[in-house]
Amino acid sequence: MEWGRAVDGYCERLDPSFWAEPVNALTNAAFLLAALAMWRRTGGMALPRLLSALLFAIGIGSFLLHTYATAWAGLADVLPILLFVLTYTFAANRHFWRLSPLWSALGAVLVIPWLALLTPLFRLVPGLSTSAMYWPIPLLIALYAVALRRRLPGVARGQAIGAALLCLSLAARSLDTALCPVLPLGTHWLWHLLNALMLGWMIEVLRRHMLEAARPLG
Repeated sequence: MEWGRAVDGYCERLDPSFWAEPVNALTNAAFLLAALAMWRRTGGMALPRLLSALLFAIGIGSFLLHTYATAWAGLADVLPILLFVLTYTFAANRHFWRLSPLWSALGAVLVIPWLALLTPLFRLVPGLSTSAMYWPIPLLIALYAVALRRRLPGVARGQAIGAALLCLSLAARSLDTALCPVLPLGTHWLWHLLNALMLGWMIEVLRRHMLEAARPLG
């Protein structure tokens, strides 16, 4: 792969210059603010703190993509997202299902074939192809919500809210090119804002559960 190859997949970008996507670039601040807020709220919690750090990295990686707009910047954008998904799945398996570290890790690794299997299927759905690699994620979150509805109803509600938020943000991402003729800025910036809210919320769901689980009975 030519890592310096220019990429242009967003409505706002009209030329290869650094600030050709100012709105898409600057709205990545939402990820940084959400990460800092959750970092402050998760003191003493290793996995939520790690997720907060990865959320910060998502903001940096996305900023690089929407400024440098190269293949290597695309990797910097996608890799933190994948690491966040894998880490959160591990945390969900460990704290929601109380699996051992080994089984929690194996369950997290299975996310990779899940994405590989479903991404081509979502590419076949009209209107979803541009975000096909992301659509399996809200489906996975929704399945966790359904599975946890009796064991941990509060967590299940939180997961369902997260899945709904992610669907909204993915809709904004998917509509960016289609709405470009009528919305010159596109809608990708809305994906940033909604996704930052969703990821921060998912960390909050984990944080609340961990606090509740640590609270003495009686």
